[in-house]
Amino acid sequence: MSPKVPHDGDPAPFNEKLSRRRRNALFAALLSCLLGLVLIHRSADPRPALPPRQPTAAQAAAASPSAQAKRTVPAVAVPDARPTRLSIPAIGVTAPFTGLSLGSNGVLNAPPPDDTNLVGWYQGGTVPGNKGPAIVLGHVDTQTAPAVFWGLSTLTQGATVDIDRDDLVTATFTVDSVEVFAKDAFPDDRVYGPTQDAQLRLITCGGAYDRQRGDYTANVVVFAHLSGLRET
Repeated sequence: MSPKVPHDGDPAPFNEKLSRRRRNALFAALLSCLLGLVLIHRSADPRPALPPRQPTAAQAAAASPSAQAKRTVPAVAVPDARPTRLSIPAIGVTAPFTGLSLGSNGVLNAPPPDDTNLVGWYQGGTVPGNKGPAIVLGHVDTQTAPAVFWGLSTLTQGATVDIDRDDLVTATFTVDSVEVFAKDAFPDDRVYGPTQDAQLRLITCGGAYDRQRGDYTANVVVFAHLSGLRET
């Protein structure tokens, strides 16, 4: 009978201890070997850092100095520019321009009476976007249908008006007020008089229709100020 070895408590058998030590040693050696292989692989075939993500075309355009300048720097106002198109999103207007002049009686001629989608600009006055009041006329209706300024009287303060020009500049105006004046009490000085900044007047017929005179009794006038210039 083999003598028993005295001991304190009941430790694990030696063989189990040995097995644990061997496993720990083998695990440490294996881990060291794997780490060495990883380091050798990285040193032999280094992987470059990922390049920075390239911006999209839209992001690049928005971030470019030229794009920033177009949004923030007013375009040059060319004195002999001409308006080409009027847009009023609030009432669904998009219409080309024709030039208007004064008649022999000193009254501003109206656009052709049968074109329902045409506006007229007084070409002897201010270019839209330049200093002064630019004058734009349009019919409220024709003999057969509503015309381009049919909804002009429904505009409200804060609505915007865009005018494209042939110098590749778009002038944006913001509506200040919409007012109705009797034709025999039209405030010429207020509508046509000089201003210290760039402004816009949109004018059409309003009030009741006088069949005896064959004309409306009033005019609707939209007063607006320049709120932006951008290159297009």
